Amino acid sequence: MDLTMCGLLPVRAEEIARLYREHRNWNQVKDSWYEERRANRSTKGSSQKIYRVLSSRLKNAPATLPNPSELPLILDTCSSPRDKAQVLYLYLVADDALVRYVVHEYARRLSKGIHEPLDFSNETLISMLSQFEFSDQTPFDYADSTTVRWCEGLRSVMREIGVLEDQQTVVGESPLLGETPLLVAMGYSYEENQKQLFGSPTGLQYLFQPSGRWEELYDRAAETEAWEVVELHGSLQLRPTEEPYASIGRGSVE
Repeated sequence: MDLTMCGLLPVRAEEIARLYREHRNWNQVKDSWYEERRANRSTKGSSQKIYRVLSSRLKNAPATLPNPSELPLILDTCSSPRDKAQVLYLYLVADDALVRYVVHEYARRLSKGIHEPLDFSNETLISMLSQFEFSDQTPFDYADSTTVRWCEGLRSVMREIGVLEDQQTVVGESPLLGETPLLVAMGYSYEENQKQLFGSPTGLQYLFQPSGRWEELYDRAAETEAWEVVELHGSLQLRPTEEPYASIGRGSVE
């Protein structure tokens, strides 16, 4: 239930990623983080919680996402805070089983062309959570107040990535993707299962892109230097021009 403690916090997550790129050692990152927090007079308890949650998302990042040490270069190419939030959001989904379960439910509906609003009301979310089981088959069983705080945390994430408009909104829509989050989502989809890039693109689904929009997004990716259309075995295929994330941060300045 980490979302009850902190949401996406893209600015602080980026700070931790930059510290990791500098030190390449998580113990040193932790020491530097606490030193900076003390200098800013942040409370120790709050700093510890935030660091534990945010660093976990980067430490546990699957090999199919950009390595945390390269993440700052990718974030430097983002054109807006929302772009950065969308990139960092993929690390949250990959790390948090509860968030991933809920996102899968929305993605499943969108991939089937079900045209329903993206409803993030407490009622809808609690209904989904009631069907969840942890890996040890333990059912979801938290106090109502804790569950409501988790729902509020998820909605805060949805606002960061452009699904929900403001704090009063609980029903949203699929967000527009900037070039960098699109390329990261495409790379993630390819690395997760390149054979299913067109049938089940993980990164695009996690970012709530409906199946009717996928072709447009594939075309956008193909227009960049990072992706190309090639003919293999008599059919046209979309693939990275090199390693999926290699070209995204190349032009950034450290």
